[in-house]
Amino acid sequence: MSKIAAKEQDRYTEGNEAFEVIIIGSGPAGYTAGVYTSRAKLRTLIISGTLPGGQLMTTSEVENYPGFPNGIFGPELMMNMREQAERFGTVIVDDEVIRVDFSKRPFILTTHSKTYEAESVLICTGASPRKLGIEGEQQFAGRGVSYCA
Repeated sequence: MSKIAAKEQDRYTEGNEAFEVIIIGSGPAGYTAGVYTSRAKLRTLIISGTLPGGQLMTTSEVENYPGFPNGIFGPELMMNMREQAERFGTVIVDDEVIRVDFSKRPFILTTHSKTYEAESVLICTGASPRKLGIEGEQQFAGRGVSYCA
């Protein structure tokens, strides 16, 4: 083993799985980042979070996404994106990040089940709809009340 390879190996903690890029979040931004980083031959991990596939997993028909003139169901779109990221070599785990240490490289990310290390971390955690808290909002969510712009 060369001195450079040995030095590089010493940067990582034994027992932690190491990636060049870890992406937190599995919505459209997370999966797209996974496609691009994996195509660039970077060892990439997506940690999907609490809702694998993001908000689009709870969306029925998506009519405003480019490339689908007749619309597509949200879960189908997200499964297509996931499959494409995996096809290029992205590793995807359905888990939640509970701790991150950005104080030094490699960065250390802890999930409920494992600890990972990465040279780069992309945060693609999406957004949450801003609810009004008015009467009937919860009752009619998805049946007249929508959070789509």
